[in-house]
Amino acid sequence: MSTTGSILAGILSIAIGVLGPTSPDATAEQPTSAPSAVSEQSVDKARDQLDQLDVKGRAPKTGYSRAQFGKSWDDNVDVEYGNNNCPTNEDIKARDFINIAFVPNTDDCKVKSGLLHDPYSGKKVQYQRTNNDRTVSIDHIVSLSDAWQKGAQKLTAKERRNFANDPRNLVATTDSLNSQKGDGDAATWLPPSKSYRCDYAKSQIEVKTIYDLWVTAAEKEALHRQLDTCNR
Repeated sequence: MSTTGSILAGILSIAIGVLGPTSPDATAEQPTSAPSAVSEQSVDKARDQLDQLDVKGRAPKTGYSRAQFGKSWDDNVDVEYGNNNCPTNEDIKARDFINIAFVPNTDDCKVKSGLLHDPYSGKKVQYQRTNNDRTVSIDHIVSLSDAWQKGAQKLTAKERRNFANDPRNLVATTDSLNSQKGDGDAATWLPPSKSYRCDYAKSQIEVKTIYDLWVTAAEKEALHRQLDTCNR
């Protein structure tokens, strides 16, 4: 083989090694990468926020009703996605689902189908819109009832409406886990998926900080315990 031929063969060998062999599976879906580690700064911030929250017992549930937080999935709010002519629950589906199809003639508002990587269970859930479908629902990370018993009674009607529709306090999950959680706080209920509990604790702390709500002593201890597991 000539010198030029040897050089070309060497270049071709390197290219094959870098690109890998061509095969019918080369364009197949690749596994998703593992989630990136939670930054120490975000955990430290959450811990500081938690330590600044008031610690009190639960107030009586007297006077609580869903109506205290406005009509369900109200678009007339001053938080992200507000006033976009789409109900909040549809906004959260569109945010949390992949492979989405929308109901025709709804201006990409009503989700017809999609795939949810449910953070609470760690499982994949296929959603298909039907008149009585209860496969997926939208959970308030800090439940409305829990908020009512821990400071939301003093919020204005507008602030409570914002709270109920704030995307920072909402996540798509299975209807069964949403029902299982009920109005539990971190001391009484945690997502089955342990890999999500750090983010869950951080979200609860963030929401309670934003809306100046308090925590119980047991709840504070549980939240600190979950923050201790971040990045382990």
